[in-house]
Amino acid sequence: MVKSSMIRRFAILALLAGLSTATAGAAELTVTSAVGFRPALQELAQAFEKSSGHKLKIEYATAGKVDEKVRGEDTIDVAIVTKSLFDKQVREAKMVGGTTTQLARQQNGLAVKKGAAKPGGAASIFVAQQFEKLGITGEIKPKLKLLKAAAGQAIPPVADAVQRGEAEIGILPLSLAMQVQGIDVVGPLPAEFQSPDLAFVAGTPWTCERPIEAKALIDFLAGPAAKAVYKAKGMEPG
Repeated sequence: MVKSSMIRRFAILALLAGLSTATAGAAELTVTSAVGFRPALQELAQAFEKSSGHKLKIEYATAGKVDEKVRGEDTIDVAIVTKSLFDKQVREAKMVGGTTTQLARQQNGLAVKKGAAKPGGAASIFVAQQFEKLGITGEIKPKLKLLKAAAGQAIPPVADAVQRGEAEIGILPLSLAMQVQGIDVVGPLPAEFQSPDLAFVAGTPWTCERPIEAKALIDFLAGPAAKAVYKAKGMEPG
């Protein structure tokens, strides 16, 4: 009887030790991401948490604000921002060299109000027609309206303007346009109209407190499952 009781006691202790080890292995990672990457990261974050046991504390901001946070020495485990800013951060030793990985390229595209007639043919032909119609030289400038997102704004301002009929055509990132009701996506702009600066890169700032777990997240975001999500969200992997 005594022997049986001791065996049960040791079994319980072993179980508690195992639970303690599992709990200790789980981490909370602080992630700061450019808002343009949000549609993909929202989906991938859930998959990473489920597969790894780690938790992600994510803050979204404009690429410029992410850059400010990295430079402001906030405690960040993983930062996701545009490549041009990342390259500068690496040169200035704000990002740990060798930790950066390019994840996906954002694509700008055309959107119209939901139900409006969509142009036929390739998007490249439509863009050329529209620029010709507007007058690609001096006449185009007065007809363009550049909009800037306000802090915490849920709907991209370009999409909002198209929704409300203030603009017939909107040019904005496809990954954001695909999330907005009330507009229809016509398609991506041709390659010559895409910005090379809209590539998203993930890396570890020098303030990172959990480099091993941070690397696991970055590897996950660069993996094959993530690439399928990027394509579904209107981005080009890599």
